[in-house]
Amino acid sequence: MLFKVERILNRYSDVTGWIAAALMLLMLVNVFYDAIMRYFFRTGSIAMQEMEWHIFSVVFLLGISYALKEEGHVRVDVLYDGFSPKLKAIINIVGTFIFLIPLSALIINGSIWFVHEAYTSGEISGDPGGLTHRYLIKAIIPIAFVSLIISAGGFVLRNVRLYRGDLELPPAHDPLAIAAEIKKSLDR
Repeated sequence: MLFKVERILNRYSDVTGWIAAALMLLMLVNVFYDAIMRYFFRTGSIAMQEMEWHIFSVVFLLGISYALKEEGHVRVDVLYDGFSPKLKAIINIVGTFIFLIPLSALIINGSIWFVHEAYTSGEISGDPGGLTHRYLIKAIIPIAFVSLIISAGGFVLRNVRLYRGDLELPPAHDPLAIAAEIKKSLDR
């Protein structure tokens, strides 16, 4: 049962990761277009420059939940790497409930009024020729942290399974095993 729920939550995290990846490509095209227009045709668009920042924000915010699912988030690996898998699972579960979920809930709660205020006031860019509908980019903040909480659910379930012994870490998560495999392939 835990595995099925975890798999559903992980699929959600994968979707946010795919969205972030697609937006990264869109941002690449946007920056390329903006640079070509600026340096070769001596023209530019403030809206396109703002779009770069907005897309980057969305990539970063949606990428957080995918990074958690893939365990690409930052932690003190100097200490953490020496711990047993069960202790790592306990630390991950406790850290999620003490730090990640409350902080995410706080940000969601604090950002909803921010989005609402931008929507009701019709906030637009302060720059001439900038983007309108600022509430759309601001709405990504609570959406991203709701996604992070959903991802945290899958992360916790995975660590519960690790703690119970239902799941073993694949060798790919062990940096020394990865280095040994690379060295072995180079020696051939």
